[in-house]
Amino acid sequence: MPTTETSETSTQPPFVRDQWYVAAYGREVGRELFSRTVCGEPILFWRTESGEVTAMSDRCVHRRFPLSQPPSRLDGDRVVCGYHGFTYGADGVCVSVPGQARVPRTARLTSYPAVEQDSFVWVWIGERDLADPKLIPRAPWLDQSGYTSVSGMEPLAARYGLLVDNLLDLSHETYLHGGYIGTPEVAETPITTEVDEEAGIVRVSRHMDDAACPPFYAESTGITGRITRWQDIEYHAPCLYLLHSRIAPVGTPPPDEVTGADPDAFHVEVVYAITPETENSTHDFWAVARDFALDDEKVTGFLHDNNRTVVLQDVVALDVLEKAVAAERDRYQELSINIDTGGLAARRILKRLAEEATR
Repeated sequence: MPTTETSETSTQPPFVRDQWYVAAYGREVGRELFSRTVCGEPILFWRTESGEVTAMSDRCVHRRFPLSQPPSRLDGDRVVCGYHGFTYGADGVCVSVPGQARVPRTARLTSYPAVEQDSFVWVWIGERDLADPKLIPRAPWLDQSGYTSVSGMEPLAARYGLLVDNLLDLSHETYLHGGYIGTPEVAETPITTEVDEEAGIVRVSRHMDDAACPPFYAESTGITGRITRWQDIEYHAPCLYLLHSRIAPVGTPPPDEVTGADPDAFHVEVVYAITPETENSTHDFWAVARDFALDDEKVTGFLHDNNRTVVLQDVVALDVLEKAVAAERDRYQELSINIDTGGLAARRILKRLAEEATR
């Protein structure tokens, strides 16, 4: 493959529909009406009295009043619009219209299939009949025994494709996140890339045999010397990004080839859910799960605060980049190099998925 490649700047593809997207953490959804926009669609979330998550359009069919806006309220398992009193069941069907006995047949809200899995609430955006929960990619460490996790969500005033590019090229850690997770070896170490076009999965790996231990890992693991540091990425288009991080003192034996046992290393699972809000804004869900110091609240607090700082550094950079991209002339030519192979593959997959969804 050539060292450099010139291509047009990434343009924002149409929203990829007929897909599952993370809309919230399960802890965000309760008996209060809660709204979040996904792929341009405002969605109302709440739990029924039995604890099930419900997702429906956050617009009353009558005059489009947002049902998440007070004085709209829950009455048992019904939503009462705070503007004119239209009342909806958990399936989105209007069951009561003030001032008349007859409820118009078309008085129903769009309802969205919703699944709670791995601490996330996933919603299906697209044709309801195509919603198969088996298609949801997994991030089991977030609520699995043997791991402790921290998580959050930051709003990003940039198109979701820029965050995909960012996460698939971790060489930026050296420059943007120095003093937290970046060291010179991240940018200096070559990557390997594998692409499963049919499944829509991109894998990018960077294995550093002898690297400085950044503060993010030195403080959390207690390692004082140099480390072996593995970064193995799985991107499941369009929404889920997984980074399998392995950290161990230099000279630590690799995982057992047969059993996979790796008792002398520390393992961190970094999860991002990349959910488009609008064409130029994104919900940046992030989580970090670890298999060490499980009950150490100091380590938990440190990893939460430091990872949020890293995420916010990305947010600042990508917000700036969005303004630059939005202002540039048509067909602007950008330069790509070897480290961009994963991001370019992701762009191809997203473009294909968007085109298939519009046929």
